[in-house]
Amino acid sequence: MHGNMMDSSLLIIDLLNHGRQRFPQQQVISRRLEGDIHRSNYQEIWQRSAQLAHALLELGVQPGDCIASLAWNTHRHMELYYAVSGIGAVLHTVNPRLFSEQIEYIINHAEDQLVFVDLSFVELLEPLQARLQTVKGFVVMTDEAHMPETTLEPLFCFESLLDDQPIDFTWPRFDENIAAALCYTSGTTGNPKGVLYSHRAMVLHAMATASRELLDLTPDTVLLPMVAMYHAGAWGAPYAAPLSGCKLVLPGNGMDGKSMAELIAAEQVTVGLGVPTIWLTLHNYWSDAGVNKSSLTRVCVGGAASPLGMVKLYQERYGIYWQPIWGMTETGPLATSLPPSPAVMQLPPEQRYTLQTTAGQAAFGVEMGIFGGDDQPLPHDGETTGELRVRGPWICSQYYKNPDLSAFPNGWLATGDIAVIDAEGYMRVVDRKKDVIKSGGEWISSLEIESIVSQHPAVNECCVIGAKHPKWDERPVLIVVGNRGITVDEKDLTLFLNGKIARWWMPDQILFVEALPKTGTGKVLKNELRDRYGSVLLAAIQV
Repeated sequence: MHGNMMDSSLLIIDLLNHGRQRFPQQQVISRRLEGDIHRSNYQEIWQRSAQLAHALLELGVQPGDCIASLAWNTHRHMELYYAVSGIGAVLHTVNPRLFSEQIEYIINHAEDQLVFVDLSFVELLEPLQARLQTVKGFVVMTDEAHMPETTLEPLFCFESLLDDQPIDFTWPRFDENIAAALCYTSGTTGNPKGVLYSHRAMVLHAMATASRELLDLTPDTVLLPMVAMYHAGAWGAPYAAPLSGCKLVLPGNGMDGKSMAELIAAEQVTVGLGVPTIWLTLHNYWSDAGVNKSSLTRVCVGGAASPLGMVKLYQERYGIYWQPIWGMTETGPLATSLPPSPAVMQLPPEQRYTLQTTAGQAAFGVEMGIFGGDDQPLPHDGETTGELRVRGPWICSQYYKNPDLSAFPNGWLATGDIAVIDAEGYMRVVDRKKDVIKSGGEWISSLEIESIVSQHPAVNECCVIGAKHPKWDERPVLIVVGNRGITVDEKDLTLFLNGKIARWWMPDQILFVEALPKTGTGKVLKNELRDRYGSVLLAAIQV
């Protein structure tokens, strides 16, 4: 027997509709590529999304068509988020930091009909145009005064498309399981794989994201997503912000420390989203500028493990809570977090800091398990390690146009993370499956060594890789970027690690470098470091 409740579809456009009805004057701030700071609100975003929807229909966009964007975090990109999905088409956010061959591959694989592009990425597309098989036009996301000289054709101006269009639009109602957005993984091997999100999944994800279990957003929050809207939907910020009514600050291409610090101070940002390297960049700028106070109360950090040194640094120097998050492109992306609840904040500092290096607990709707090599579930005892698997209503069930289901065993998503889960549901990623170091038949966690080394005052950032060894198969090598003005050597760091890790975990070699290679989303490229330094121990032994 079914209940007698209305069957109303959960559609993305309803999130913005809620924002403009309940919080019409709440601000949306954008640093634009034209160089100015643009001020809008949810009512204006709603009206301009309607104008853009009319323009898309005039350009021939049909329900189910894929529309690509290569763009930073701005109000125009946000308007595109709602206009495209609102008419039943699919927004394909393209990561411009991928290799050009990968960009060509995913635009063709998605069969994109139009490409919306920011000024800074126009030149990137020009050499690819002839090989983009389905693209019928390019829209530069600017006004007529800033239109570039380019060989792209046919070419349209974003603002000109909106001119004279009505600010009202009759948004269609359709099945909530219709596709709304497409994002390809930034994998380091093989072609990127597409994750196709539905309206239902994104609305449920937005509700979870705004809740106290994840980002805890309210109308008093001033949110700065330093995660790009071109990858994993800026962690759902463009959807959760109007739902919660918070002020939204979009940084454009201002990803450097100075630009971040200026925007945080000017707009009194309270919550930031970003990978650890973003907050390291901000700290380095603040440190050089002598800044030790900020309006920020929380930085929500995912995309890589939370180093204990950064957790302590942000709390003790700036009074900012480092809030860990875990997720993937395939998980919506947010799945777990550790907000600063009263229970967490009442813990002794060292106990709380340790908890902040975990991934926290799963949000409602997300089920987690760890599995052994025999495909059997393992106990959640805080000690047993296994591959992390997740499932839930905003978790990917299959890659786009890809029949291979090996990453989705028995209805779960196999994440590729090696993790432990304790009896209270706190999950800690021990290592990526591909990054774990196997030495003499035993596992060594690169992340745990990195977290400890990050606490040394002379270390700015670090990375541990497994290097080939003739006897032990692999041994750890520590690669360090030092803080400016502080000297440190291999002996110092070895002494620092003594007693903090097992003796057989001690790195066989410590290398000092100027910088670590990173992806366009700020993750350290361990595969590149393995290519560069993976044989360093063999060379040392031969000498």
